[in-house]
Amino acid sequence: MSKTNAGMIERKTQAVARGVGLAHPHFIDSARNATLTDVEGREFIDFAGGIAVLNTGHLHPTVKQAVAEQLEKLSHTCFMVLGYEPYVEVCEKINALAFGPSAKKSALFTTGAEAVENAIKVARAHTGRTGVIAFGAGYHGRTMATLALTGKIAPYSSGMGLMPGDVYRALYPCELHGISTADALASIERIFKFDAEACNIAAIILEPVQGEGGFYVAPKDFMEALRALCDKHGILLIADEVQTGAGRTGTFFAMEQTGVEPDITTFAKSIAGGFPLSGIVGKADIMDSIAPGGLGGTYGGSPIACAAALGVLQVFEQENLLQRANDVGAKLTQHLKALSEKHQVIADVRGLGAMIAMELIDSNGLPQPELTAKVVAKARDKGLILISCGLYGNVVRILVPLTVPDAQLQQGLDIISECFDELA
Repeated sequence: MSKTNAGMIERKTQAVARGVGLAHPHFIDSARNATLTDVEGREFIDFAGGIAVLNTGHLHPTVKQAVAEQLEKLSHTCFMVLGYEPYVEVCEKINALAFGPSAKKSALFTTGAEAVENAIKVARAHTGRTGVIAFGAGYHGRTMATLALTGKIAPYSSGMGLMPGDVYRALYPCELHGISTADALASIERIFKFDAEACNIAAIILEPVQGEGGFYVAPKDFMEALRALCDKHGILLIADEVQTGAGRTGTFFAMEQTGVEPDITTFAKSIAGGFPLSGIVGKADIMDSIAPGGLGGTYGGSPIACAAALGVLQVFEQENLLQRANDVGAKLTQHLKALSEKHQVIADVRGLGAMIAMELIDSNGLPQPELTAKVVAKARDKGLILISCGLYGNVVRILVPLTVPDAQLQQGLDIISECFDELA
């Protein structure tokens, strides 16, 4: 009997915990580049990219070849027991790509949340402090420690009680919602006055472009002021580039575009083209603050994932994907801004490189999550996979593979236009 989406959803309902959501009622059987095929044989254009995991597309031939070759050698030793070259080679290449003049070192893990937790561990070890400042609407993961950093309750920590302490929340600058750089900096100073002395803060962590929060881009002057504030108080600046990294914003790490060197950068998602790999890269003296055995994990930096990452880095170089990210972003922005002139409900089109979103707000300034959901559903019905984000669920985000053919990219944009013409 052939599989159906309805049948698979019923199996999921019976077998999978309710807390594991499903954005679209489809089960995918195969995928190539920016095309998905579900179990019923229907094709979709992928503008979600596994939430920024597939900058090099689904199953890029170079990545597949790298993984196949590694599978003929070894799949696991645990790097902390017996080393292997791909782990070291990935670290060497990431060190060279990380922004700033300081000598760098890296460590590899499996998930983005692991990377964030280990960045905090390093910051605490280096400073001897425990406090961390994060930002409203920021997203840093779903583990207990990272949920304390994530600035959005529903759905991530609803019903779970309070998260671990020593985390303080500042305002993220957002011109659309009236939060200036000065306002954001003042909110940090208020923390120093009301909640925790600066000498008790180990790190300030933020996304250069908020992902789940709504694709708000941190202004350059804010990042510069944040760097100066951290230097003044001996606080480490952690750039969470799990979503912005691996070329999504047009530079390999988004921090390069701010001109500000972070102390530690997290990375994951697209670094290994769909294989689970994450890591942290930072100033060498800071990264060496933890003694041998204090960093790692059984599967961290697995040979298979490292081989995939080396394949991804090869694709970026051979296919000039950083320039492609800027080209794709320019086309997305031009099309969506033109669409916003026609449909006033699109209050803002923003992003960096090919990390682009549009926010839907009505004439009274109220967020429009219902319309956003309808647009996402209508697009799916027309063969395009989109996902939403934002504190109120009123932002449509686009994370299309950078390798998408131009004709398919335009086809997806045309579908978005049709959806607004029919719904807005």
